[in-house]
Amino acid sequence: MPHVEIIDDTTLRIMLGLEDAIAMVQMAHREQVKYAQEIITIYEKMPLFEYTHFCFYAYDSAGLFEHMLGTDPKAYLSFSLDAPDSFFYALYGGMAALYESSLKLVQQADVVGTGSDVNAHVSI
Repeated sequence: MPHVEIIDDTTLRIMLGLEDAIAMVQMAHREQVKYAQEIITIYEKMPLFEYTHFCFYAYDSAGLFEHMLGTDPKAYLSFSLDAPDSFFYALYGGMAALYESSLKLVQQADVVGTGSDVNAHVSI
């Protein structure tokens, strides 16, 4: 379970562990339609940050992160995030496992949104 410490009115300190990455992957899997775009973004962008320096806010992919925390870090001026490398690598592996099916979900939503093929079906 994440540990969120309010340092003062403007600063948060967030500490995460491997179990938090697993919880994020499980949540992403359970609500894949909701988080499909975030899954894609995290999977594609984490390598650019050498995995362990990934920033959830760099590409608007913080929904899963914020859901897990139960608080909104954007309500503060700054926050620090302490997590072992295992957190980031497990998160990346989980997003990699969900990547292809998330692409299909987003493509399906795009097709339905344009009205091109409302009978499109994606199995996950």
